[in-house]
Amino acid sequence: MDAVRLILTSRRALAAGADAAEMMAEVWQAQALAQAIGSRLAVSGPPELRGEALGLTELAGRGCGVLDPPELDPGDLRAAQLTELDDARETLLCLGGLLGEVGIALVGMASAAADETTYWQCMEAIDAADESRDRVREMLRKLAAREEVLRERAADESSSPSGAL
Repeated sequence: MDAVRLILTSRRALAAGADAAEMMAEVWQAQALAQAIGSRLAVSGPPELRGEALGLTELAGRGCGVLDPPELDPGDLRAAQLTELDDARETLLCLGGLLGEVGIALVGMASAAADETTYWQCMEAIDAADESRDRVREMLRKLAAREEVLRERAADESSSPSGAL
């Protein structure tokens, strides 16, 4: 399934989470999806993004690691459904939004935590989501810079006289 569709599914599920257990499961799903997207970009994305994408993979993995993994059927794991990542920019824009919503949800859960363990899990997951979002922003910045260079090259080529080197 396309990355953007999976992100939108995660955003809807996160917004619809009714209780703390559902919200934690959706936060975990979102972090796992960010990890999968980072991994995909690190392997086959634009070369300028590969280092940041690897960092995103590691940070999102940390976000999953601090939370108790939800009990999911293998078919319900959104990250495993990722088959396409057609537009890196659109994917990163959507992922940045999802990670922001994850942070907001985690703040709410930390504020309402009944025990210290849950509170600290939320705090560590907030840090991971925030750092992941920073990586996404950096990748968007690098994509914008890459697109600017490509536009400048195209403009230079179109303005140069034909046959001139």
